[in-house]
Amino acid sequence: MPDSESQRDKKKVYLGMSADLVHPGHLNIIRTAAGLGEVTVGLLTDEAIASYKRIPYMSFDQRREVIENIKGVDRVVAQTTLDYVPNLEALKPDYVVHGDDWRDGIQKTTRQRVIDCLAQWGGELVEVPYTQGISSTQINRALRDIGTTPDIRLNSLKRMLKVKPLLRFLDIHNALCGLIIENTAMVNEKGRCEFDGMWGSSLTDSTAKGKPDIEAVDVSSRIHTLNEVLEVTTKPIIYDADTGGQPEHFAFTVKTLERLGVSAAIIEDKTGLKKNSLFGTDVPQTQDSVENFCHKIQVGKKSQATDGFMIIARIESLILGKGVEDALMRARAYLQAGADGIMIHSRNKTPDEVFAFCREYNRFENRKPLVAVPSSYNHVTEAELQEHGVNIVIYANHLLRSAYPAMVKTAECILRYGRSSECDAQLMPIKEILELIPGTR
Repeated sequence: MPDSESQRDKKKVYLGMSADLVHPGHLNIIRTAAGLGEVTVGLLTDEAIASYKRIPYMSFDQRREVIENIKGVDRVVAQTTLDYVPNLEALKPDYVVHGDDWRDGIQKTTRQRVIDCLAQWGGELVEVPYTQGISSTQINRALRDIGTTPDIRLNSLKRMLKVKPLLRFLDIHNALCGLIIENTAMVNEKGRCEFDGMWGSSLTDSTAKGKPDIEAVDVSSRIHTLNEVLEVTTKPIIYDADTGGQPEHFAFTVKTLERLGVSAAIIEDKTGLKKNSLFGTDVPQTQDSVENFCHKIQVGKKSQATDGFMIIARIESLILGKGVEDALMRARAYLQAGADGIMIHSRNKTPDEVFAFCREYNRFENRKPLVAVPSSYNHVTEAELQEHGVNIVIYANHLLRSAYPAMVKTAECILRYGRSSECDAQLMPIKEILELIPGTR
């Protein structure tokens, strides 16, 4: 420890923070650091934070403004990775200050790298005891319980696309699905892993209502389902708008989705009675003309009231056997018309034609986010999709498909035994499912 004020002034202190939700624990660490010397805060960028958990509520600039105005902080620099080493090697601080809650778990390796790096010039790691009663996780959970605003939710998809190489979305057909997506997470060797948002699937919504996937469920009913999900979740929603209907109708759909806080709508370039794409050419399906579909995109974009909402064009060329070149031709036209992204769809069991499309698409000068739905080629990994330039992967109907056989099995079990006792082993305890529902206690 420095013995005098003059010694203190000469010492350099570094501490890394995300600082999205500043609480007394953070202030305690800053006070400790300020007592050791001149404090440089390495503020984690959105990209660094998104590599191990949800993107922060506040932008980097907003968080920097907060930290710069806290007593004891002398300057703020960007920390672009979870790894402290690049900044430490550039600044060569005498001390690094951190809470003592990183000795175990996924940050244990990061801590050791800090110690090894400081040893090169005789630096010291100072660890501050965890502040009891304060938890960023608990504060985040409380904020999630409070909810979010339509504006924050709507813009969250674009923010994520800027800082994360791949986003994963999962299907919803009711609010319970939304809560599963909101709360399900796991920790692996790379850190916390969770779904980034929800896919408002027309297939799962209509199937849950016992109706065919032919746009038989009208937009008003679809919006009712969305409202139920929006009330109890905070993650972004991408809405499956099927063909979008007539351009004049699609304009109203866009306005409605924006008001609700939905982040994007995906429309497919088909006409007539909608049939599920995975039937391919086994059923009559007609692809819209490039001119007509571009006009629909333009009408939708013109009707937008915000810059955050996205209209993504879904290309059916591979589904209808027209090949990669036709898909690429349409992608160029749709982007030129103003589409904010492209979804490429295929019903092949291998990803070969999708990857062929990706290779050429990635060369586009005006390339925008690319969406893939690996339902039929489901052996492909997220890492492989990311390697080929896919930005969003949608698991389009998996919650519905897993729920149905489980419910049938339970129904058959009750019929077989004339009671429900034999079903208990395969059922979630009612207390556990009730605790998932906000406000139950």
